[in-house]
Amino acid sequence: MDHRCDQYLGHRWGTTKNYAEVPVFLDSRASRLIQLADLVAFALFRRYEQGDGIFFDSIRDCFDNEGGVVHGLYERL
Repeated sequence: MDHRCDQYLGHRWGTTKNYAEVPVFLDSRASRLIQLADLVAFALFRRYEQGDGIFFDSIRDCFDNEGGVVHGLYERL
């Protein structure tokens, strides 16, 4: 399936709009969503680089999944 067409054809949640064309570098104190992204990145770093899953375990079930397949997290063990 060609996922590049999702913007125009849609998916089970509707169509995707407003793609960011450039990366945004922002101090995490300025945005709650950036703070959330920092928290997820930190939890993943601690889990996979340091072997400490204390933060990751609290967000493990928040990744999208369907039929036992997790989307948004690629684990290469």
